[in-house]
Amino acid sequence: MRAANPARGEAAIVVAGERLVLRPSFEALVAAEEELGPLFALVERAAEGRLALSEMAALFWHCAAERGEGCTRERIGEAIAEGGLAKATPVLKTLLTQILQGASTGSA
Repeated sequence: MRAANPARGEAAIVVAGERLVLRPSFEALVAAEEELGPLFALVERAAEGRLALSEMAALFWHCAAERGEGCTRERIGEAIAEGGLAKATPVLKTLLTQILQGASTGSA
């Protein structure tokens, strides 16, 4: 898989030995919001340290740009748990920053 492009608000996490690029596109964020509730409330929970592991996995799942055959939501959750919050937090921060600030460039 390709590398994440920070200029597009992308981040990456390793799931089952493969890099999973996360892209907070409009479509992905709408799907996440339908499942998790308003995105602003999600950002607030994260800022307060109240974001559940299942919510983080769901956000990552919806933002996955290209999922390989072995990539499941459960494997994303396992990757977050195995890697620890120290590795997952910068990825989450990138996505949340993109949610709050929007695209910093003219093209997506």
